[in-house]
Amino acid sequence: MPELMRHAILGAGGVGGLIGACLAHAGDSVTLVVRREALAQYPRQLRLESAFGNFDVEVACAAEVPPVDALWITVKATQLEPALAALKNPAAARAIVPLLNGIDHISMLRARYGSGRVIPATIAVETERVSPGHIIHRSPFARLNVLSAGRDLLGRTVDQLQEIGFDCRFVDDEPTLMWSKLVFLAAFALTTTAADKTTGEILADPDWRQLGLACLREACAVAVAEGAKVDADAVIAGVMKMPGNMRSSMQKDVARGRTPELDAIAGPILRGARRHGIDVPATRKLVAAVEQKVGCAETLLA
Repeated sequence: MPELMRHAILGAGGVGGLIGACLAHAGDSVTLVVRREALAQYPRQLRLESAFGNFDVEVACAAEVPPVDALWITVKATQLEPALAALKNPAAARAIVPLLNGIDHISMLRARYGSGRVIPATIAVETERVSPGHIIHRSPFARLNVLSAGRDLLGRTVDQLQEIGFDCRFVDDEPTLMWSKLVFLAAFALTTTAADKTTGEILADPDWRQLGLACLREACAVAVAEGAKVDADAVIAGVMKMPGNMRSSMQKDVARGRTPELDAIAGPILRGARRHGIDVPATRKLVAAVEQKVGCAETLLA
């Protein structure tokens, strides 16, 4: 019988709740790491509503990261620094698996905790925590990609998620792993947020569609310059197959008055474009529109 894996979830929101619920459902040990002031009231179970199935699972809760095989970091990029205060003893986690949007967090985590402990990964999904412990998985898919360096430790975990319904892959090349998500996410998040429209509404509007696809092609040009193997036409073909009712997490954050992950998602493209002398007018136009919506005191476009 395979050895029980111990997982901790730092960030019990939509993504963290989905991962935690599915791993607990598969029989592994899962601890949700929550704010100390919320610990007494937080339910010791997760309820998942998903195309993969509806179920309730028992989990543990803690204010600090306990000894685990894998620490999944699923907070917003804007919340990463304060959230890491819960990792009092970095040696408690055999591996740290960040599922944040963006790219820059990888180098920060490696500098702090060691390059061998951090296993880069990405997830593409629409999911939402509607109340503490209650997760609704809204997209018909959940795509998890993990750097191949994590295969030995996470191979069984990836197989478990695949059996539940995830589309999982190990990816050998780190720039390709990280940029493959970002080139799609930037166009999706920036366009849906600037327009406050769903994916279907964006694609049905010639002007917004053109702007969004131009942003995607710009992001791909920067990604290639950064060493990633991405193909703009292939990414666009995937975009055309997306469900028409999807909304980005950035769009939802702005609608709720929360700080969007603008630097994490658009920053690498803008900074990479400057490094490589690539013109990104569509990206800059969308960033300006989002900044205007949220009233940013500082701009990424300076």
